[in-house]
Amino acid sequence: MPVPAFGQADLSNCEREQIHVAGSIQPHGALLVVREPDHTVVQASANAAEFLGLRGGVLGRRLDAVPGDLARRIRPHLGDRLDRIPIAVRCHVGPQGAAFDGLLHRPPEGGLVVELERAGAPVDLSRHVEKALHAVSAAGTLRALCDRTAELFKDLTGYDRVMVYRFDEEGHGEVFSERHEPGLEPYLGNRYPATDIPQIARRLYERNRVRVLVDVGYEPVALTPRLSPLTGRDLDMSLCFLRSMSPIHIQYLKNMGVGATLVASLMAGGKLWGLVACHHYAPRTLHYQTRAVCELLAEAVASRVAALESFVQAQAELSVRRLEQRMIEAISRDGDWRTALFDSSRALLQPLNAGGAALLLDGQVLTAGEVPGTAELRRIGAWLDSRPRAPVTATASLGGEDRALAAVAGVASGLLAAPVSSLPGEYLVWFRPERVRTVTWGGNPFKAVVIGNDPADLSPRRSFAKWHQLVEGTCDPWTTADLAAGRLIGETVSDVVLQFRAVRMLIAQDQLEQVSRQVRVSGQPVLVADARGRVLLANGAFDRLWGAATPRTLDELPPRFAGPDEARRGLRDLVEHGRAWRGEVRLTGGGAGDRPLLVRADPVFSSPDRALGFVLLLTDITEQRAAEAARRRFQEGVIERHRFMAVPLDWKADLTYRNLLSAVVGNAQLAALEITDGVDLARMPGMLESVQASVTRTAELLEHLVWHASRGSDEEAD
Repeated sequence: MPVPAFGQADLSNCEREQIHVAGSIQPHGALLVVREPDHTVVQASANAAEFLGLRGGVLGRRLDAVPGDLARRIRPHLGDRLDRIPIAVRCHVGPQGAAFDGLLHRPPEGGLVVELERAGAPVDLSRHVEKALHAVSAAGTLRALCDRTAELFKDLTGYDRVMVYRFDEEGHGEVFSERHEPGLEPYLGNRYPATDIPQIARRLYERNRVRVLVDVGYEPVALTPRLSPLTGRDLDMSLCFLRSMSPIHIQYLKNMGVGATLVASLMAGGKLWGLVACHHYAPRTLHYQTRAVCELLAEAVASRVAALESFVQAQAELSVRRLEQRMIEAISRDGDWRTALFDSSRALLQPLNAGGAALLLDGQVLTAGEVPGTAELRRIGAWLDSRPRAPVTATASLGGEDRALAAVAGVASGLLAAPVSSLPGEYLVWFRPERVRTVTWGGNPFKAVVIGNDPADLSPRRSFAKWHQLVEGTCDPWTTADLAAGRLIGETVSDVVLQFRAVRMLIAQDQLEQVSRQVRVSGQPVLVADARGRVLLANGAFDRLWGAATPRTLDELPPRFAGPDEARRGLRDLVEHGRAWRGEVRLTGGGAGDRPLLVRADPVFSSPDRALGFVLLLTDITEQRAAEAARRRFQEGVIERHRFMAVPLDWKADLTYRNLLSAVVGNAQLAALEITDGVDLARMPGMLESVQASVTRTAELLEHLVWHASRGSDEEAD
């Protein structure tokens, strides 16, 4: 499909509009594109000479020929990368020596972009950064954090309305927190469809973390020439703070009655979690230092979001571990682990906030709470069998997935299921009832639009009056923490099922072939031995992990482990005294290489004093150890990496920087602790890496900001 140029899109193709090559700027500043290394201006905004008070134009001039100290102020930074975060310098341009803030960056295809705005007043960094960072770190819940964020941004920016806007899994946005001037209509709780923010705009939000529109009624100022002489193509303006905004977005804001905006990105866990959206109902200018503080706070808030969401997962894991302990106690007390699951429905249902649960196993059905009838449960098992196999399967609308199951929405509109064996039809399933609710949208998102020549037709809707949608046939969505908890409980039950089927094998030899077949196809490494420690069965997963000939007795296991004495003691207690062994070992040599394993070994008794045999399950915990190593690297490196500044500061500014950096690092370390307490080990290193990236970005921003604030007064005196 053709890609529309900037300003040429309509509602049918705005998703692909090339908004990063706008070819024009907002008129509250001027833009210069400078060729390197001779530093000649080869492209400029049409207003540059007038805005800077220069005679004779700017194209073709070398920077050192521009009146003032622009070239001198830029020169110390020319060796910097300038490709991620623009650097600000305070400079004086023109015969009158007017003060400007210049932002420098290099676009992907080369050259140096210099954007100039009139110098702004200094910001009280202690008030707006240090205290704000402590307030962010102190927030104990997501709601408290977002409410505090809205307050902080409103105090800092002075906009009429500040909203913390959160995206759901489908990309729709919700106004999660809000602060506004008295008399304004509240938007809190309003939802907006994903189409309001095209994907290309979301990608720009990930690169350019703060975007400002000073006056919704502005007239764009074109770049001259339109194509960059350096590339022959449109200038990539992704990092330009002056870049024009899409006419569709402008019309959208006009239809809302908005006069000026600031939007700060919240990047949590490496993805765009949400936005801090600030609206003003008249034109409003925000200078560099305030914008930089907004970006600093947004980074801190995003790290705290990741920490709080991980804390919720950690609480779910605690419930799961308690449930596992109950199962172990039930085995020793009753000889049946299922009583631990179903004697107390709270222990099974609470970790996932479910209304009911069912275990489909061995052709039987056990239930807790409110669940569908047995026939429907078996149909659900068949439906799960028809789906691609996964550690967990979840849906908030079971009836939408299978119309025949729509009738059970009252108790099972939503489903989360984990397989408990490799056999078909065997699952642990949680249910949530239908929640008929009214969703409030900021205008009717489903209203048909008319695409025409009138600019008003470029908006998704002209009315933003609250529009209410009755939502039926769905439950509350399953969260990431729910999915992780379901996976953990499912894995625990699957291990126990495997062990008990091995027990049957030892008790009833006529079932040996059937049960052996089930053990062999399991993805969990399993070894079964008789009462004298002779190995009866090792499945394929064990052989692949072991990487050598299958051991004939349990005594052959310890020599393959680093520190074999501890393994010998565990196995001796198992075989001679019938005591279960739980331990960590490191497997060395063989095809599997060097890797850490968790051993779970249990005796199988026919009577209290007679063991029929033993079942050993091995779990590869390489991923868990990698996550712990990532945590250690984070803790060791986060301060060392930011100990020294790239630019020199006087003692007073250096003290300010150290205090602020300490608050930044403290917030990041708190986030790291809570992330590493979470249940999703696979995501943990990536999330820690995202926090580290945020600290790096924040420290770099902080350096620029403190340096700019300290040098501004000095340069005014030059």
